[in-house]
Amino acid sequence: MQQARADMDALSRNLASAFPDTNQGTSANLTPLKQQIVGQVRPLLLVLLAAVGFVLLIACLNVANLMLARSTVRTREFAIRAALGATQARVVRQLLSESVLLGITGGALGLLFANLGTRAALSTLPTTLPRADQIRLDTHVLIFTAVTALMAGILFGLTPALKMSRTANNETLKEGGRSSSGTRHRAQGVFVVTEMAMALMLLAGAGLMVRSLVRLWQVDPGFDPHHVMSFGLTPPPSVLTASAERIRVHFRELNRTLREIPGVEAVAQTSGAAPLDYDDEQLFWLEGKPKPVNDNEMNWAIAYIVDPDYLKVMKTPLVAGHFFTPQNDEHSPRVVVVDEVFAKKFFPGQDAIGKRIHLKTADQLAEIIGVVAHVKQWSLDSDDTQQLRAELYIPLVQMPDDYIKATASTAFVVRVAGDPAALFASVRHVSQEMSGQQVIYGQETMEQVVSRSIASHRFLMILLAAFAALAVILASIGIYGVVSYVVGQRTHEIGVRIALGAQKTDVLRLILGGAARLVLTGTFIGVLGAIALTRVIATQLFMVSASDPLTFVAVSLLLVFVALMACYVPARRAANVDPMVALRYE
Repeated sequence: MQQARADMDALSRNLASAFPDTNQGTSANLTPLKQQIVGQVRPLLLVLLAAVGFVLLIACLNVANLMLARSTVRTREFAIRAALGATQARVVRQLLSESVLLGITGGALGLLFANLGTRAALSTLPTTLPRADQIRLDTHVLIFTAVTALMAGILFGLTPALKMSRTANNETLKEGGRSSSGTRHRAQGVFVVTEMAMALMLLAGAGLMVRSLVRLWQVDPGFDPHHVMSFGLTPPPSVLTASAERIRVHFRELNRTLREIPGVEAVAQTSGAAPLDYDDEQLFWLEGKPKPVNDNEMNWAIAYIVDPDYLKVMKTPLVAGHFFTPQNDEHSPRVVVVDEVFAKKFFPGQDAIGKRIHLKTADQLAEIIGVVAHVKQWSLDSDDTQQLRAELYIPLVQMPDDYIKATASTAFVVRVAGDPAALFASVRHVSQEMSGQQVIYGQETMEQVVSRSIASHRFLMILLAAFAALAVILASIGIYGVVSYVVGQRTHEIGVRIALGAQKTDVLRLILGGAARLVLTGTFIGVLGAIALTRVIATQLFMVSASDPLTFVAVSLLLVFVALMACYVPARRAANVDPMVALRYE
């Protein structure tokens, strides 16, 4: 790479020397192709990989918790096995084989669901995600899943297996298998706290993305995308090869015909840049300033080359002056309209109306007749940070003849009274009536364009929200299982308490209080972890801090509420224990 950059620097210097008008000051920047393709999406995929890892960990902790609880019931069984000669290693192998079987079975079912879910997920992928068409369940995915399932079964079955293998057999046989291990309770408590913390982290990330997407939808793009459709159009070959004047006449006739369609409010032909879609630049210099010696020293502006009705279609606010009229044709003096950014940048503290600029394409002066609001050309969230923001509107019919002939294939934007998609069939029918060789392509609504511009944010939000919801469900199941296990182990104690006068509210308070301590501890740790981890998605957020207090408070309350509701069912069952049954419980 270093040698290639040195070669390109030398080449740039030679070009600047040979062609000073166009290459002076121009340099080359080399970037590895892989970085160019996947560089921007790498953080997104890493975040999703971490989210998947969290959900997997929560599921594995649940399995470990349930196996710990189940092992309590089997304490007497394994004590008898040990008494009959089973070694500690034999007991561990048996329990590990059961957990590995669970892991492999779960992995197989996961692949089945993934095969179905991947198809649905692909339909929501942003078009900017590289190589999205190659995403499928291949050999690499199968091997990765098999290894992950196997390792999960071993690692998270190891703790219950070791706990069980260390049980004091004599004491277990004497107590009839009813003994409760404080160490086991602590291990389960640690698992629950960990689950709560990871679920909170995912909830915080999803909450931040939801708030960010809501803020994005509220951003004014500088135009009204509702009830507007756009499409490309290629005229028949007889027009493509005709003179510039003949091409202008053809499109005037097409405009008039499209406006006559019932439901159409305004039609405009466009070229150059399109908001949030593709860009085009225009070189110029200000009147009264010497012509720059080369292109690199000229001023740049985003160029919208449009018809007079463009503002009616897009509803971009007019700030000063007026927009183009049909009188601003190819025979009249050249005029342009600029946006607010252009006016403030090149005419600070002045009225831009009446000022003139030299357009390099037309090679003549053009007068500024109006100022319009700025359109967020690059994106809804980062347009303000772009270096090139000044926008320039040029009448299409005033473009040079060579430009008209070279860009005979053009685009249209149409504002309609109802649903744009419903009216498109009429537009196509009218076009075919004019000429069967006229082709319309690339039709879409401006709402789809806006939606596509935030597709990566929406994609990340959907997946994070799905993972967070799954994490909350799994964590709730986990704490439900632990509380149910504790209630089962303390049935005798609860019966004694009730027999001695404890009320149902006292029992509820006892059980829910212990669960609440676990939940609140996990939530607190999760908040601390989320503050650190959500900084990874900071670049995907818009007008929302990575440590937004409102989001953190909301998701914490949600998680605590759901977890306590999961605890309420076994707690209520404990409160309804019959003292006589509980006192006979062995």
